[in-house]
Amino acid sequence: MSVLEQLGLRALRSLDPETAHGLGLKALHTPLAPLPGPVESDRLRVELAGLDLPNPVGLAAGFDKNAEAVGPLMRAGFGFLEVGAATPRPQPGNPKPRLFRLSEDRAAINRFGFNNDGMDQIARRLARRPAGIPVGLNLGANKDSSDRAADFAKVLAHCGPHVDFATVNVSSPNTEKLRDLQGRAALASLLAGVMEARANLATPIPIFLKIAPDLTPDELAEIAEVALDANLHAIIATNTTLARDDLESAHKSQAGGLSGQPLFEKSTRVLAQLSKLTDGKIPLIGVGGVASAQQAYTKLKAGASAVQLYTGMVYGGLSLAQSIPDQLDALLAQNDQTATTAIGSDRAAWL
Repeated sequence: MSVLEQLGLRALRSLDPETAHGLGLKALHTPLAPLPGPVESDRLRVELAGLDLPNPVGLAAGFDKNAEAVGPLMRAGFGFLEVGAATPRPQPGNPKPRLFRLSEDRAAINRFGFNNDGMDQIARRLARRPAGIPVGLNLGANKDSSDRAADFAKVLAHCGPHVDFATVNVSSPNTEKLRDLQGRAALASLLAGVMEARANLATPIPIFLKIAPDLTPDELAEIAEVALDANLHAIIATNTTLARDDLESAHKSQAGGLSGQPLFEKSTRVLAQLSKLTDGKIPLIGVGGVASAQQAYTKLKAGASAVQLYTGMVYGGLSLAQSIPDQLDALLAQNDQTATTAIGSDRAAWL
């Protein structure tokens, strides 16, 4: 991390977290942002659900909710991006404050509630994005919708022509009863509608499913079965957690989803269990507590074909988008592996 980035992070951490995040997005459009271009090597290159990634380190949804900084983020070093979540209609989300830093725990708690500009504006921005690494959209549902399941298909139909993949997000803890859609019958019905909308796109794109880390083994097995039956193209494991184990920060009791370092072990165990359940039939994306190359490597070895990060950048800066894949390349070389051969190579350690 450069001295300039250290000073910038220090200044941002002196502000309210949501204000700081907004300023950080704006800073991406200035010459000060470190934008070296995607990190590439033969060792890092992976294929994910038909998408060719220059490296397996991606940006998780939530960082750029409204696709306002897609161009700069495509040049930050990542191998792929996910923006959103987008809902059919704009919505303000939950009342502020709704984002909290847990600095002692290298974590964050948010209860945003799918605040976004709506699919019309987001689609217009995505339509203007430059060529480059794959970009996906996280699909959401309006809080006051009379048919939340239909909202996911509606956003896909509208925005699908402008993205390379889309993610069904039924695992956010911040929209009441949204996680109820992870049950077998509800999820199967929802995914059927989404896959129908996909089939009607001029160019069908891969569909991913993002799951919660707070599932029982039986619930996880059900989701694996439903995902395979629906012919989904990947599963993202995991979203934020409602657990609050062994936290030290003053904000530890705030309501919302916990992300960052405390989630790493929990999400990696879910990832490994899901890898065993799906037995290589569907690729997995590991999310939760990734803030170093070693943690990214661990996720790959636990069963992930790629990883995503977000909260790590609150503490490590945007330069992680370059340094993690750079250092991951070195780790793979030391162990005589590629990103592809590393997948699931140490899964047993997490079961």
